[in-house]
Amino acid sequence: MSVLSGKKIILGVTGGIAAYKTANLVRLLIKAGAEVQVIMTPASHQFVTPFTLSTLSKKPVYTNFFQSSGEGTWNNHVELALWADLIVVAPATANTLSKMANGQCDNLLLAVYLSAKCPVYIAPAMDLDMYVHPSTERNLIILEGYGNAIIPAEEGELASGLIGKGRMAEPEHIKHFLEDSLSVSLPLKGKTVLVTAGPTYEPIDPVRFIGNHSSGKMGFDIANELAKKGAEVILVSGPTNQNVKERNIKLINIQSAKEMYDACHANFEKADAVVAAAAVADYRPKHVASQKIKKNSEDFTIEMEKNPDILASLGIIKKQQFLVGFALETENEIEHAKMKIEKKNLDLIVLNSLNDKGAGFGKPTNKVTFIDKDFNLEAMELKSKEAVAEDIVQKIINHYA
Repeated sequence: MSVLSGKKIILGVTGGIAAYKTANLVRLLIKAGAEVQVIMTPASHQFVTPFTLSTLSKKPVYTNFFQSSGEGTWNNHVELALWADLIVVAPATANTLSKMANGQCDNLLLAVYLSAKCPVYIAPAMDLDMYVHPSTERNLIILEGYGNAIIPAEEGELASGLIGKGRMAEPEHIKHFLEDSLSVSLPLKGKTVLVTAGPTYEPIDPVRFIGNHSSGKMGFDIANELAKKGAEVILVSGPTNQNVKERNIKLINIQSAKEMYDACHANFEKADAVVAAAAVADYRPKHVASQKIKKNSEDFTIEMEKNPDILASLGIIKKQQFLVGFALETENEIEHAKMKIEKKNLDLIVLNSLNDKGAGFGKPTNKVTFIDKDFNLEAMELKSKEAVAEDIVQKIINHYA
């Protein structure tokens, strides 16, 4: 989930040719979970229609102080400014930059800007000669001095046919700029977290394997929540249909427990915390057939050998890392979980019991008990796995608070 999720964004559209790109920008912001209110200057109607942006934002587009219906309804610029979590002016023409820098207020967008208490982001767009003109450079410096953030214009072919700097940043780049800016204040910014997820498949022959029913959802939900809180996430996952939702997640796909072991050890030193949510096979076939095994007899025996204990091996070499493990038990749950904390040198264990209705593999919910290294217990109610992921990530945040 993007850090833009739930944010109330005013998108100010001014009268430049780059206004046509705002349709895609609105779409991207909405897709990221933001609520978008578009305010257009009268000149911008020449380049993109209010109907288009209203349809995409699912809100009426405002241009004038009063509604055109004749009912005397006022579009209150103060209320609009107070509603917004951030304002994005894109494209910001040379004319609008000059007005913003010098306090002119001859349209609704400028009135909202002058009333704003929230962060303001400005994406300039104009032709090359206009962009490098001393007055434009001065206005951008003034606006930055007011505390506004300037989203740099990009280089490329301009509407005039010239090639150079002045293009409005692409909608994807504006979205990323906003996300990076908002991420700076997130509680796990600067932290790297290693997460394991999903099952492991231990090969018997080229077409068969030993595995389990883990869907990987819990681990992926944790990884996505960590990324949402600003962490750089290294996600080592066995085979799963789950998808990464955040761009600051590095996904490493593996098949076997040995591959997961190698990937975890290769990335452990750079990690500040580890969340081992994978359902790793305890044993693997001692001998893997090079060809498909034929069913020639009534009985078939597979000789097994123990897989390395990934989390225990990390616990032995850990330095400052905060280690979180999982325990899925069917009996003597608390006692077994405490034993794992000591055996694997964990800081926290997340206990699941298959005796709890709604918990376990392949379900959208989970019911867990947190046990820390001092054996303090915190039993949680049945929740969605996304909500459980939030609780787990909060434990990590608390550790670094």
